[in-house]
Amino acid sequence: MEACQLGPQGFPELKNDTFLRAAWGEDTDYTPVWCMRQAGRYLPEFRETRAAQDFFSTCRSPEACCELTLQALGMEVTMVPGKGPSFPEPLREEQDLERLRDPATVASELGYVFQAITLTRQQLAGRVPLIGFAGAPWTLMTYMVEGGSSSTMAQAKRWLYQRPQASHQLLRTLTDALVPYLVGQVAAGAQALQLFESHAGHLGPQLFSKFALPYIRDVAKRVKAGLQESGLAPVPMIIFAKDGHFALEELAQAGYEVVGLDWTVAPGKARERVGKTVALQGNLDPCALYASEEEIGRLVRQMLDDFGPQRYIANLGHGLYPDMDPEHVGAFVDAVHRHSRLLRQN
Repeated sequence: MEACQLGPQGFPELKNDTFLRAAWGEDTDYTPVWCMRQAGRYLPEFRETRAAQDFFSTCRSPEACCELTLQALGMEVTMVPGKGPSFPEPLREEQDLERLRDPATVASELGYVFQAITLTRQQLAGRVPLIGFAGAPWTLMTYMVEGGSSSTMAQAKRWLYQRPQASHQLLRTLTDALVPYLVGQVAAGAQALQLFESHAGHLGPQLFSKFALPYIRDVAKRVKAGLQESGLAPVPMIIFAKDGHFALEELAQAGYEVVGLDWTVAPGKARERVGKTVALQGNLDPCALYASEEEIGRLVRQMLDDFGPQRYIANLGHGLYPDMDPEHVGAFVDAVHRHSRLLRQN
């Protein structure tokens, strides 16, 4: 293995901080790019070796990050092929909340996750920053109440309408569990954090502002305070609320350095709405990767032109799909790097 210099925490020194600088709103020489759900969802080599690697088999997607937190709270979870995490005993009545474990114990239950983060940070040898993840409280709640994925979230939304106090109690419990989990990820080596509100789109503006946004804000505020209390340097935080376009302004003021956009949002209009207070991340339609490499290049150029050269991280508007060609993902990344450098010369 190549020798590498160690930074102040004993980790290899970071050789490429472009992503972090863009997240903090600093100028960069080119637009950084990464893809959500990258390896575990679509790389053939990863899928072949995944079975024997416990951490990577459970952390391959945002849904699985939700699964980790909920397992630690005492919810039984099974992985159903082709469906994702499933909860055989979902929360059905208010008294079901009594069987949840103390959220203060969650971080101690996830020691193997933190060990794997540390190992990954060391193995990266400073080539790129390492991003930590968690599901947001409302998204976690949907899994706990629905028992898995759902097309309508009708059971979870029934709780919001029929049991608002119990819903807030559950969302507070989840927030209490998430904060030490995210602080623990940074202590273990994560250099940025992304919170996924994957099911924002099932809520309208009123429900979102009542049951999702306050907890999204609370997570950011308390994680930042927790890092300071632990003597850890601050890290940029990203909020990605899928289909939450109705709350862009609120999300931009929720305490996160970066707001992730899905592919249904026009970049230029998003920039107008959030101003220059945050960086934006996104938002190529993942299915655009089925197009020819030439067409991918054209779409990337349009996207970068619309977002502008600074305060921007290129990404897809959601995760990669298992049947996507890695060559086309490479064409996406190359096009971002190539065109963003040209943009800065104009």
